[in-house]
Amino acid sequence: MALNHLSLLRPLLCQPLLRHVRSPLTSRVSLRPLLAPDAFHHPAPAVCIRLYATKKAKAKAKGQSGKVNINSSLVEDIISLDEVKEDMTTVLDSLKDDFTRNLSIRTSPGALDHIVVTTQDGKFPLKQLGQISMKSPQLIMVNMSSFPEVTAAATRALRESSMNLNPEVDGTIIKVPVPKVTREHRENLAKVAKQLSNKAKDSLRRVRSNAVTQVKKAKEGHSEDTIRLVEKQIQQMADNIAADIDKQLAAKTKELLG
Repeated sequence: MALNHLSLLRPLLCQPLLRHVRSPLTSRVSLRPLLAPDAFHHPAPAVCIRLYATKKAKAKAKGQSGKVNINSSLVEDIISLDEVKEDMTTVLDSLKDDFTRNLSIRTSPGALDHIVVTTQDGKFPLKQLGQISMKSPQLIMVNMSSFPEVTAAATRALRESSMNLNPEVDGTIIKVPVPKVTREHRENLAKVAKQLSNKAKDSLRRVRSNAVTQVKKAKEGHSEDTIRLVEKQIQQMADNIAADIDKQLAAKTKELLG
């Protein structure tokens, strides 16, 4: 009986105890907004933040980790990396030369220096066969009196060049009117620039392919890791030159289109 009465009184006895326990927490919460922020000197709990790398950062890190830099002297018995680099650089230099000679919107006597004339005795630069001069800003003269027999061949070479020329023959004198630089002409030159850059990339791929073939032939006596690293170095060199070709094309296109 006494136990039953005690069980009935237990909830009533616990209520004052709960009020005493909860009141400090309640008062602390209610007073906090009334105090100045610097009244509490307890540091805020540390928050763990996970930083995620961006796609750009991941790509950069991946590119850096994937680069190789082999000492060419250590793999000379496999391939001469210096010669491969020289061959690839030659492709880029040839493209620069083509851009300068064939795709200029500035007119001067030197603009025809790259024209090659095909004769019965072989191929010769136009400037070796005739005397080139500027008659006026709108007219270039080519005096073929030293080799009059190749006047027709020189005229054909001028007409078939990528410079949109329409030469006229007057005896041993070839008159070359300078075409007006129209928007259409600029766009045509930009297309030629694209074609030349594509040919340069084809040449670059041939250099890379020949180099990789040479490396594969030297597998005997070398570890697979060494061969793989050399191939990767060659590909990396080709990628760098290809990027330079793209830069040259972008700069020339901007120059031509204005």
